[in-house]
Amino acid sequence: MVDRFVLDRLPAPERQPVFTFGRPELLYPDRLNAAVELIDRAVPAGDGDRIAVRNDAGEWTYTALSDLSDRVARLLTEDEGLVPGNRVLLRGPNGAMLFAAWLGVVKAGGVVVTTMPLLRVGEIAALLDKAQPSHAIVDSRYLADFAEATARVGCVRSTLTYDGDAGTGALERRLAQTAPGFAAVATNADDPALIAFTSGTTGNPKGCVHFHRDILACADAFAGNLVRPAPGDVFCTSAPIGFTFGLGATLVFPFRFGGTAVTLEQATPQGLLDAVARHGVTTLFTAPTAYKAMLALGAQAASLHTCVSAGEHLPAATWQAWRDATGIAIIDGIGATEMMHIFISAAGDAIRPGATGKAVPGYTACVLDADGQPLREGLGRLAVRGPTGCRYLADDRQAVYVIDGWNVTGDTYRCDADGYFWYVARSDDMIVSSGYNIAAPEVENTLYAHPAVAECAVIGVPCPTRGQLVKAFVVLAPGRDPAPALAEALQAHVKATIAPYKYPRAIEFVDALPKTASGKIRRFALQAPPAA
Repeated sequence: MVDRFVLDRLPAPERQPVFTFGRPELLYPDRLNAAVELIDRAVPAGDGDRIAVRNDAGEWTYTALSDLSDRVARLLTEDEGLVPGNRVLLRGPNGAMLFAAWLGVVKAGGVVVTTMPLLRVGEIAALLDKAQPSHAIVDSRYLADFAEATARVGCVRSTLTYDGDAGTGALERRLAQTAPGFAAVATNADDPALIAFTSGTTGNPKGCVHFHRDILACADAFAGNLVRPAPGDVFCTSAPIGFTFGLGATLVFPFRFGGTAVTLEQATPQGLLDAVARHGVTTLFTAPTAYKAMLALGAQAASLHTCVSAGEHLPAATWQAWRDATGIAIIDGIGATEMMHIFISAAGDAIRPGATGKAVPGYTACVLDADGQPLREGLGRLAVRGPTGCRYLADDRQAVYVIDGWNVTGDTYRCDADGYFWYVARSDDMIVSSGYNIAAPEVENTLYAHPAVAECAVIGVPCPTRGQLVKAFVVLAPGRDPAPALAEALQAHVKATIAPYKYPRAIEFVDALPKTASGKIRRFALQAPPAA
């Protein structure tokens, strides 16, 4: 029996992008289970004693993580009724148990839906409604919001809970009693393995479906050709695996190349520096704002030899300051949830500070003019095709992202005569702050729910430390006092309603919002500095 929920909700073939597999490392067999390739291959190859995951709670070898993920798969299939194609929601911070759960679901032929721990009830409910997961594995510390969300959307029939990596929760006890070993499902390379959610400009989540081969392709194309990991390299990132950037950086890439993943539950800039020193991190993935913050904290290269940046534009000044302080040239890149991971980048002597880079081997990129025609060089909408691409789950916005076989990312870029791509701006009103994509309308809708708000508009404004800052312009309801205390109350309201990183760090009270004759808000007018 196979659950066809995802297969039946993929976009029609003619609405999908063109996929290309022109390089030898991207030619995969028809039968492929990504979890087997990532964790199980190490054991018979003699690397079972190598450390797969390390954190403050302990260490787990490849053999141990393979066994733990086998037990998760066996428990799900034999005791909890999981069949291939069922969706399994995961909720918790990066750690060995979360990774074992991810691998176990994929071994069992399930489709992973990993959520960020920061998501609140309404956001979780939206994901549940879209993906309709039948099973969930949740860190008990993050259970409350999930439980409330499932009360709204009643699709989950089995929930397993654990207590972090140092705990002895219900799942840990059941796994200890589960027989070892599991014959991984012989999935096809083009079977769905992952639904990664991203938010569009309306805040309505889009589910990006990735196949087993896509999970390996992001490692073999980007990491293999530009990061070039060696066995024994130690990886760390600030991103949870709910982001595909974090999934690649701290699970897929280390395991694909025989490395070690160092996981952090609170990955602040200081926490990253401490992890580098304490765990011998060699390969660091984070956003430009974190690199800048670490410079202010007195960054030391220590064991580091490779640094990767993505999530927002990396300013040339930040790149140079990091190089001056550590001797390391940051590998910049642009990726997208729709594309699985980074598809434009440069490393080593090929880096041009300020430029994102060239198309990653295996990918082709260009900019499109106003008529949608590819330009050899010039300014336009960034478009890309390669071994991965956009497959939205039952979403009409597929037609916006995929145009004539190209994945059109929503970014405006300039391509020079040498094939380097230079970031210009977002093509829509998505705000990118500290590596997080924040939909302005979602923040506006949250503010509108507060009784003090009559009208509001949210934009991103330049910020030297975060790239962009979320700023709200608010017209107050009659009788309300535009005092600092009210601004703080509105910020607290947003934090309590949606993920805290989305809250407006700046609030300006105004008498009216600039509008067109038809009543639409003139957002570009809000970007202009106020008149003297």
